[in-house]
Amino acid sequence: MTGSLLTVPTGRPYLQRDGRLPRHLSEVTAPWLTQLLQPRYPGIEVLALTAVEVRNGHTTKYRVRLELNEVGQRAGIPAHVCLKSNWSEGFESGDICELESRFYHLAHGWSDAPLPNTWFTDWDADGGGRGVVMMEDLGLATGQFGHSTDHLGVDGVARGLESLASLHAATWDLRGLQAQGWLPVSMANPVDSDGLLRMYNYIKVNLRKPDYQRLLPKWMYETPELFSHAFDELATFEREQMSPSCVIHGDSHQGNSFLRSDGQRIWLDWQLARRGRPWRDVAYFMIGALTVAQRQADAQNLLRVYREKLISLGAEGVLDQDAAWAQLRRWPVWGMQTWMSNMDDWGQAGLPMVERFFAAAEDFDTVRLLTHGRKPRRTPILGQGARPLTQAYQHLLED
Repeated sequence: MTGSLLTVPTGRPYLQRDGRLPRHLSEVTAPWLTQLLQPRYPGIEVLALTAVEVRNGHTTKYRVRLELNEVGQRAGIPAHVCLKSNWSEGFESGDICELESRFYHLAHGWSDAPLPNTWFTDWDADGGGRGVVMMEDLGLATGQFGHSTDHLGVDGVARGLESLASLHAATWDLRGLQAQGWLPVSMANPVDSDGLLRMYNYIKVNLRKPDYQRLLPKWMYETPELFSHAFDELATFEREQMSPSCVIHGDSHQGNSFLRSDGQRIWLDWQLARRGRPWRDVAYFMIGALTVAQRQADAQNLLRVYREKLISLGAEGVLDQDAAWAQLRRWPVWGMQTWMSNMDDWGQAGLPMVERFFAAAEDFDTVRLLTHGRKPRRTPILGQGARPLTQAYQHLLED
């Protein structure tokens, strides 16, 4: 095993801090950062904080240049860092900032895990979901951010799967992992299990697009409730599994990764970190990163690459090839849901990914495998109770 479990406090990690973490970027100043860091680095002083770039989305990535006193320099904090939290105007991100901060705290001792370097994490633990991470500024690192349209090839996907295996090995079947009550269980929390229903208004936007209409199977238009049925069965299937669990990324498409110049792929954006089985990550990355023809030719071999790497790192109780393949065959539904609800101007191109996941579901007979002989567990009205579209998209559903 490559890591050990660091107990994550149920409350705030630094009780000395007064007040809540800021919600507005104007409050992020050198004096504020000095006060924030001092419980972790006594005597540190941030002499100056200069903005380099602000990138707002579900979270804020605030690239800054710091001038630090000798204490900060001796601590190894670089002059350029990225502060990650939610300082986006008018956008509430739920608990994902706190979840990501807790994850990086947990991962502090995973020396071999493929993660960005971090120097500080903190969160409020008051139900507001606020958290902050100070990490390396990958915008200055030698390498390349991943994107959904990248062509990795079979060899590149194999190396990415080995990276995921190193990540999963850090907490494989680790005692105490179940006690981390802050860490959601895969497909046993509303963000996962109700993901399709919550995001169905965005799915409806894509269903109206001619490019999607030419690509999608007829049942998506004629019997769309089958999608909900299959998704519910996937969630139930995952919750019933008894094989070893570990910390998984939960959203492991290549757009949430960075390829360093030495060929190592590290994993970013831990807002959907979960305790679960690794096949969710494996299927999501593999299917999304391969062309349909590549996946048809090499998926079995690539699954073997992942399993062998995981076992070589000391993981015990890993499913055999046939059992792991049976898991993989069910997981295209997760990618179908996430990419059907993706809006391209969020930063990742959805249509190529939709094609890959729906093609995999067809080849794997996924929908029949999940639903045949089973009655629907619920009969929702698709779109009812879904998240309302933001103003930028509301006109797309107007008749």
